[in-house]
Amino acid sequence: MTEPAPQGQSAAQHSAVAAPVRAPAGPARTRPRHRALMLSLVLVIVAPILLTTLYLTFLARDQYASQVGFTIRQDESSSASELMGGLRTILVGSAQGHADLLFEFVQSQEIVERIDARVDLLQHYSQAWPVDPLFSLWPSATIEDLLWFWHRVVRVTYDQATGLILVEVRAPDPATAQQIAQLVVIESEAMINRLNETARRDATRNAEAELDTALARLRAAREALAEFRARTQIVDPQSDIEGRMGVLINLQRQLAEALVDNDLLNLTAEAADPRLRQAARRISVIQNRIREERQNFAEQDVTVDQTDYPSLIAQYESLLVDQAFAEDAYQAALAALDVARSRASRQSLYLATFIRPTFSQTARYPQTGLIIGLTALFMTLLWSIMALVFYSLRDKG
Repeated sequence: MTEPAPQGQSAAQHSAVAAPVRAPAGPARTRPRHRALMLSLVLVIVAPILLTTLYLTFLARDQYASQVGFTIRQDESSSASELMGGLRTILVGSAQGHADLLFEFVQSQEIVERIDARVDLLQHYSQAWPVDPLFSLWPSATIEDLLWFWHRVVRVTYDQATGLILVEVRAPDPATAQQIAQLVVIESEAMINRLNETARRDATRNAEAELDTALARLRAAREALAEFRARTQIVDPQSDIEGRMGVLINLQRQLAEALVDNDLLNLTAEAADPRLRQAARRISVIQNRIREERQNFAEQDVTVDQTDYPSLIAQYESLLVDQAFAEDAYQAALAALDVARSRASRQSLYLATFIRPTFSQTARYPQTGLIIGLTALFMTLLWSIMALVFYSLRDKG
């Protein structure tokens, strides 16, 4: 039987006193998984940091950086012919587009080959091989390998909004870094000059071809007009019409005078007066002549090739339009040729260097502190992920 609780003691206190007490936990002991975790910490974090520090301190060679900045500028002066024809934008193009080409050129194999032919990049960057394999180039490298290494030691920054290009060149000694930066500027200027020369040559050749075409068209139009005049034996149909209209106007004036004279005779002369018959015949003759002259403008042939005046005027005006168009095209082609030749005589695009190649006095690379810090960060993250995955798998198993 359960003993009754003592007087003055609650049931809860009695049950707490009566509950069994577990034995205290034993001292913590190092287990195999703990030792493996510490070993992995040393191998994954401490060892890479130590190796990186030793390599950067004793094996890595110092690198000096030379900076240069340039952009493409366009000649803003304009000749009178350029302003008249509005052809400047067509012939010059956009400096922004040429800056894009220059940005790609600085990173291309062509500039690497040109600079390597002057300073022997392979021999220079392979001096520290094999002592410093991470920051040097192997002596048997091909041009493709040299291009890959060029992207490592030459850093190009391009701002498309402003067209500014910044180039940083790294080398084991400051003089070589500055020399390579100067060669980058020289080769960039040569590339711009080639673009100028090509643009000038193409513009001049195209303008001359357009001028030859316009001249041939103008000659053809003038020959057609001359052949028309020789065929019709009329130099200017408009003047010929004006002459015929003068004849018609003169006949109408004579008709008016004859009618007035006839009216006067009717008032004063007798019916048998012969002057009345003569006046009537004169009026009839003038009227017939006026009728024939008017008929000449629409029905009768007026030229040797059996052409009436409406057809004649239509042909003549068509030839005049062709000649006027050919003359305008010739004037435009001549202005374009003047613009092309004017641009060929001066530089339209040029390289503006706003930062000249600098000479470094302190080795900025390799960035030892930054590299060691990044190594510690990434190795710590890698070790943490590995540890979390291991304990997750262990708890599930």
